[in-house]
Amino acid sequence: MRNVTGEQFAQVDDPDPFASPVWRSPVYRTPEPVILLMQLARLVARLAWFVLRHPLLDALAGLVALVWLHAGWPGVAVLAAVVVSGLTVLRLAWPDWFARLVSGPARNRWRWWFYRRHWHAVMTIARLAPLYRGRVVVPLLGKVAVTGCTDRVSVRLVSGQSPADFAARAEGLAHGFGAHLCRVRTGRPGAVVLELVRRDALAEPMLALPVPDITDLRALPVGRREDGSPFAVRLAGTHLLIAGATGAGKGSYVWGLVRALLPAMAAGLVRIWACDPKLMELAFGRGLFDRYGRYAADPGDIADLLEAAVGEMQARARRFAGKQRDHAPTAEHPFVVVLVDEIAFLTAYQADRKLKERILAALATLTTQGRAVGYCVVAALQDPRREVLNIRNLFPDKMALRLDEPSQVDMVLGDGARDRGAFCDEISADPRTGAGVAYVRLEAAPDPVRVRAAFVSDDDIRAMTIACTTDVPAGLPALTAGEVA
Repeated sequence: MRNVTGEQFAQVDDPDPFASPVWRSPVYRTPEPVILLMQLARLVARLAWFVLRHPLLDALAGLVALVWLHAGWPGVAVLAAVVVSGLTVLRLAWPDWFARLVSGPARNRWRWWFYRRHWHAVMTIARLAPLYRGRVVVPLLGKVAVTGCTDRVSVRLVSGQSPADFAARAEGLAHGFGAHLCRVRTGRPGAVVLELVRRDALAEPMLALPVPDITDLRALPVGRREDGSPFAVRLAGTHLLIAGATGAGKGSYVWGLVRALLPAMAAGLVRIWACDPKLMELAFGRGLFDRYGRYAADPGDIADLLEAAVGEMQARARRFAGKQRDHAPTAEHPFVVVLVDEIAFLTAYQADRKLKERILAALATLTTQGRAVGYCVVAALQDPRREVLNIRNLFPDKMALRLDEPSQVDMVLGDGARDRGAFCDEISADPRTGAGVAYVRLEAAPDPVRVRAAFVSDDDIRAMTIACTTDVPAGLPALTAGEVA
């Protein structure tokens, strides 16, 4: 004890008279000038780091100081007026640039400050800030990207944490930050992205979208995404499965795709072969399909149509073999969309076993060989069980609307889809709030995205059919509900 130079404190208030005294660590008194010097050095380092990270703000501050030194406060007022006028002109003349350079970064910074204020408390209460050697280690808040309805918050994980830890606390994080919903998106190793929905952009139904001037088979507009941006469906090089309970709104997606394909159909670049076993949905546009494709309703005719599609597909493949790997639509070799309204009636509920086998074999062939030669299968389904459709894994892109059971979500979108935020069983049965709402899971993106299709009414379908079955010039006009071209 003679070699220890600090103040010694013994534990003398122990109620046990036979306990040996416990000695605390020595306390060393740091001189106050040393503490002040260290705090000053820390302040200078933080100021230097702030200056290096904000060059534009530094330049603005230098300009204000220079104007004030030479012209005083009137000069600063004139400078402020010039800046405000310039921002106003930029906002009116170039709104995209204004959003990119001014309003966007300002919103991102404001929301970052909001999350910074609540970050430590929410992480601690949600049990996402573990203790390590007696110290609370909080995940690091990164950049915040703000859209019209959602915030994407980057988070650097604490060593030993995983995205599953945040996914298990997603509901608590949503309430902690005042959001409607929180989804956890996987990012780079050691980081996640919290997608916080501030406002539901899909609460109100949408009217049918105008017919586009040009058809892009990689981005067909059919509705809106959860963040308020347009939702487009890709048909080139893929197949699409649409599953949902009765009245969930599958018809809006089917007719939305047809509506977006109209310019290419009129130009002879796209053909739609429609299979309508229910005789209730696609029959509205039979004239459209008869002119720009084929239509079949009887199961026997549907089997013939699908086998004819297989024959033409294989003939096209033999012609293109060794010459090209990707298909470009032409008038001679158009892009063919095989549209099946209720595929379960053909693959599971068909009484004729031989007919069912023919249909299933044709669909399996189209979905395994048709992508590279310009054939796409779009199928609608009510019952997602494997015994109803055992080829659903051959559809790379899947879309799930309102479903009856939580287990059906993973049946349609794949294992773990519901854990990633695809709550299809919780979509409202009220047509105004839930019809057309779906979760989409693409082949290249494992995270489901919530979307809603624009409602294509009976009047819209009739207007499209009349416009395309009468002699009109190429380049269809933008139709709205009730208009006839």
